[in-house]
Amino acid sequence: MANKVRKDAAEALEGVLFDGMTIMAGGFGLCGIPENLIAAIRETGVKDLTVISNNCGVDGLGLGILLENRQIRKMVSSYVGENKLFEKLYLSGELELEFNPQGTLAERIRAGGAGIPAFFTRTGVGTLVAEGKEVRNFDGEDYVMERGLTADLSIVKAWKGDHAGNLIYRMTARNFNPMMATAGKVCLVEVEELVPTGSLDKDNIHTPGIYVDRLFKGAKFEKRIERVTTRQKESA
Repeated sequence: MANKVRKDAAEALEGVLFDGMTIMAGGFGLCGIPENLIAAIRETGVKDLTVISNNCGVDGLGLGILLENRQIRKMVSSYVGENKLFEKLYLSGELELEFNPQGTLAERIRAGGAGIPAFFTRTGVGTLVAEGKEVRNFDGEDYVMERGLTADLSIVKAWKGDHAGNLIYRMTARNFNPMMATAGKVCLVEVEELVPTGSLDKDNIHTPGIYVDRLFKGAKFEKRIERVTTRQKESA
């Protein structure tokens, strides 16, 4: 079995990046994002990227740093409300956006990974989402056809991974990561804990190693949140 372990994000990315490629990036907001890989992609200067991700981080964090560096040409997303630069670039025509209902985006990614080219959903029928797409009637209800999504590269964040690439995600940080791991031609993973093969509970592995090409132990995880909404604790 080929050695999948790399020393860091830069080594994991060697030979897989090119201008104009499509990248799937796991995460929801700033939760479960592959932050070490995103930072390493910024350092390479690769450009004209199409990025498939629930959102684009926030200003100065997550995928937002690739926006700042003008490396992203198009986003395929479901939520963009936390990023002022995203709004500015989109309204000025500098950034393309393919907007999706969140459940539709998740299913498009899952379908792509499962080899399903298209599916029908009621979500978006009669709205801008359905413009230019096939609409078909099933049992008296209209459904819009959505295409499955695949990518040249998937970048994924997991809690634990073994040397064979088997992965376990932690709580809500799982989000889009498992389906994206299946939908990229190449899948790179950063983990918080890299453990020996065979040490993970086999009944609790979320992503089998067959989907993972390379993985490494992340050097740093900030685990920021987009916006703090809790009030200060009152003194006793």
